[in-house]
Formats: sequence, C-alpha cells, structure tokens
Amino acid sequence: MPLNCFYLLLAFILMMCPALNAQETGTVTDIDGNVYQTIKIGDQWWMAENLRVTRYRNGDAIPTGLDVHAWQITTSGAYAVYPHDDIDGIYSDAEMLEAYGALYNWYAVDDPRGLCPEGWRVPSDGEWTTLENYLVRWNVAGGKMKSTRTQPDPHPRWDSPNTGATNESGFSGFPGGTRGGFGTYYGIGRSGVWWSSTESDSDNVRSRFMQYRTGNLSRSINQKLDAPSVRCLRDE
Repeated sequence: MPLNCFYLLLAFILMMCPALNAQETGTVTDIDGNVYQTIKIGDQWWMAENLRVTRYRNGDAIPTGLDVHAWQITTSGAYAVYPHDDIDGIYSDAEMLEAYGALYNWYAVDDPRGLCPEGWRVPSDGEWTTLENYLVRWNVAGGKMKSTRTQPDPHPRWDSPNTGATNESGFSGFPGGTRGGFGTYYGIGRSGVWWSSTESDSDNVRSRFMQYRTGNLSRSINQKLDAPSVRCLRDE
C-alpha cells in the first residue's frame, strides 16, 4: 500500500473510532463537596459519575425521605436513594448514594435554583443525541458508554451479561435504577436511565435508557414523578 494511502486510512480509522483518540479528563465539585470525574467526549464535557448532590446550587436542601403517598402527589423537587436492604455488598444509604448516585424527580431537575454544579447543566435531548451520534449510532452507543463492571465486581456494577459493554467513551454508565411515579423502586443492576432537560408534553420528559442485555442507548420518555439518575454536561 502506498504510504499516502496508509495515512489516509489511519486518519479514517481514528475518525470512526473515538476511543483511539486521547481523551481529556478532569473533575468537578458540587455544593456538598462531592468530587466527580469528568471526561471530554467529542466536543462535550460529561460527568463520568451519577449526580449525588442533596442541595440546590444556592444551598437549599432538596427534600428527601418522601413516603409512597407523598411521592405520588408532590409537585416539588425531591430526591430518593435506592433502598439498600436487598442489595448484596451495600449496607447503608450513604454507601448506596456514593455508589449509584441519587434519583431525582423532574421538579428537582427543572428547579431554577440549579441541580448541577456551577457551570454545568442537565443536558437537553438534542445534546444527548449529539453524544449518541459521536459514538456512531444508538444501537452500539450504549455499549460504548456502559461501565464494564459486572457482578460479582464491586459496586457500582451491572448484572450479567452486561452485553456490549466496552466503556470506550469513558462515560462509565452504570445502572442506578429508578423510583417510579407510584413510589416504587426498580431496575438497579439492570437499567440506567438519565433525565434530559427537554419536556415532550405537559406530563412527560425525554430521557435516555440503557440496560444489561443490549448495547443500545435508547431514547425514552419518563413521567415527571419518575426519578431516574442525572448526569451533568458542562456549559459551552
């Protein structure tokens, strides 16, 4: 192969395989003092961990500890911590929060006091699509974004088989589960769901979803009383 053709081929491979390019990393700290790993994917800076803040950016506490009835009727911001009782290897709410992050309802995400650290925001549906497109297409993007930690690895981890997981993007997505609008919890170990900031109608919001049996990153919808995870995106 002529040398100039070799370099053209190499440039094409590097363009099509983002993981082969050197990635920039960093950290960001929230108002509670939690330090998060961050990573540049394409032209975007993402948190590489789920948000676990318990106060808005102005210092006001985000309500928590709502029982099932209170959760079903609230129209104010709130967060929950997935119950640790039935999860092997996690023995307290603090350990659960540290490993998988908090679960926030839409009203916390949408609160003008700000959920993400200064200079960061909850990404829009379009910004999630930008990430998906950078990773080529939706049916492989999830695998490129999923952590490779799989049971019996330490928490946070995916249940087996964790199909398609390579984490070549460095996003390190893991399955924090969801608190549903009826107040029940589900999905830890099997599904990771993240809010966008884009409403689809008066009752629902766009989100992104990945699960343990596929390498997909799926575009989905959550009700405003649902509480999935949050990843923050740095302001331009």
